[in-house]
Amino acid sequence: MIRAINLTKRFGKQLVFENLNFKINDGDFLSLIGPNGSGKTTLVKILMGLEKKSSGTLIVNQRQVIGYVPQFRNIDLDFPLSIEQFVKLNLKFTLSPNQRRQDNELIKNILERTKLTKIKDRPLGLASGGEKQKAYLAQALLNDPKVLILDESTASLDVEVKMQLMDLVQELNQKYNLTVIFITHDYELTKKYTKRALFFKNKTIEEVNVSDVSEDMFEMGG
Repeated sequence: MIRAINLTKRFGKQLVFENLNFKINDGDFLSLIGPNGSGKTTLVKILMGLEKKSSGTLIVNQRQVIGYVPQFRNIDLDFPLSIEQFVKLNLKFTLSPNQRRQDNELIKNILERTKLTKIKDRPLGLASGGEKQKAYLAQALLNDPKVLILDESTASLDVEVKMQLMDLVQELNQKYNLTVIFITHDYELTKKYTKRALFFKNKTIEEVNVSDVSEDMFEMGG
């Protein structure tokens, strides 16, 4: 699905990473781990087409839509939209009655898949942290992505809520063969949920067995 060959990124004279070689297969549940500043977010921006590579080759199946779930963001209590209305923000406006019916059916399906149906009318500002992240997840699923990127999406959440969110993502991965790229500093979640791990170290990347992932991999200087 995604393959990098000698992928290199510089900002001016600053080298972010060089000669990255990896592949991400259909249905993978992959973690990107390493210390702050090692290049994880920059790599994701390149994968999403938001940043240009400096050199090397990146092969991304253009048919594979990428969904993105950001890090937890606090939302004001008086935020005016319900959970369902917030999810709908990612839909394109249409005057076609037929398209609107299809969109409403899609929203209904996505809310069911993300376990939000019962609370869809709750104001987003009054939702819990986990419910807010599920709403972002629902938004990311609207365009039927084949790849889902979780960018520190569990940070700042309680342990139990993190597990609930990751259980849901794992279910989507297994039930719909959704490829998941999980950027994280969470050792426990990496060990529990991911099938493969790519470790940023010394401005390059290496694949490590998830069973061999250690806590110091999240703390070492890059």
